[in-house]
Amino acid sequence: MSILGIIPARYASSRFPGKPLVEISGKSMIHRVCEQALQSEVFSDIIVATDDETIFKHVESTGFHAVMTSTTHRSGTDRCTEALGIWEHTQKTTFDHVINIQGDEPFIHPDQIRKIASMLEHGHAPIATLAKLITKAPEIADPNVVKVVFNREMNALYFSRSPIPQLRGTDEGRWVEQGAHYKHIGIYGFQSDALNKACMLPEGKLEKHESLEQLRWLEYGMPIKIDLTDFESISIDTPEDLLKITNTP
Repeated sequence: MSILGIIPARYASSRFPGKPLVEISGKSMIHRVCEQALQSEVFSDIIVATDDETIFKHVESTGFHAVMTSTTHRSGTDRCTEALGIWEHTQKTTFDHVINIQGDEPFIHPDQIRKIASMLEHGHAPIATLAKLITKAPEIADPNVVKVVFNREMNALYFSRSPIPQLRGTDEGRWVEQGAHYKHIGIYGFQSDALNKACMLPEGKLEKHESLEQLRWLEYGMPIKIDLTDFESISIDTPEDLLKITNTP
């Protein structure tokens, strides 16, 4: 089984321009993401997909590979699709699967990546992702924390920025005690043909309402398999988020 790891990294973030290059304890954020991906030991290749020459040159200087992609992509998934085509053409090979690793999670745990790889290999999932039980009450109502509900076969039913499920008859202050809410951890695994299909789909109504691209895939009938993780996700969306990881080695 051949897996290509792709890390989308664009420069022009509205909330944190240039964040892939921000230094964290002596290394850039994008360098740290690459190293965490490498530690999983599941990839045939790892590449950074960027639209910025400075990021491209920096990644290459660290010993990892990068490809230049369009500046007009609507999502990181679309950028991954272009990068897959470029890398397969460059390397004259094909990859069975792709794992899209977020470029703003410098401490993603290698075990999370291994779980996605195992789901792709053994679960025959066209798309795979992770969820974590919410244990902090404020996260349930936080629209920046995406929630997911899934069925008994661990297939996603819906993703939302709203609290799902609603616990009727239970005070909201006690919802976290019920262990009913899961947040989505934004790492995705794709069968390569599923990745290409996903990016050919037009924008869905649900995606537009919630601003969540994974709802497009569900709306068009593409199953998304869920597995659970105990590891916390730390994403860097703003300069203030760096305070979350001040004491991280």
